[in-house]
Amino acid sequence: MKRLSEKEEAVMRAVWKLDKAFAKEVREEMPEPKPHINTIATMMKRLVDKGFLKFEDFGATYRYYAALTKKEYTTLYIRPFLSKLFGGSIKDVVAFFAEEEEISVEELKEVIKMIEDKEK
Repeated sequence: MKRLSEKEEAVMRAVWKLDKAFAKEVREEMPEPKPHINTIATMMKRLVDKGFLKFEDFGATYRYYAALTKKEYTTLYIRPFLSKLFGGSIKDVVAFFAEEEEISVEELKEVIKMIEDKEK
């Protein structure tokens, strides 16, 4: 499996959020401007072909669900990408987002709390 495009990841985020979803439900989760329903259906069929989605057949329609969890996807594709980009340093990843003001002090405190809670 290859890493997903930005639009495919948006579809997967919607499916992960909804657990199981029809194309119209996925479309509702998409940001504005929402893609046409046929575009969503095509992307979902492509994600099935790529092995990221599975489906249940309801005759004239399909209900889709993820073939891998968001955590599994992150572990397989995002972590190695960040590792290459930042030389394996999570500290450098966080520092980058802090310097670019993409993460607030409150969000950093939440991350620190998560780490502290995990260590207990």
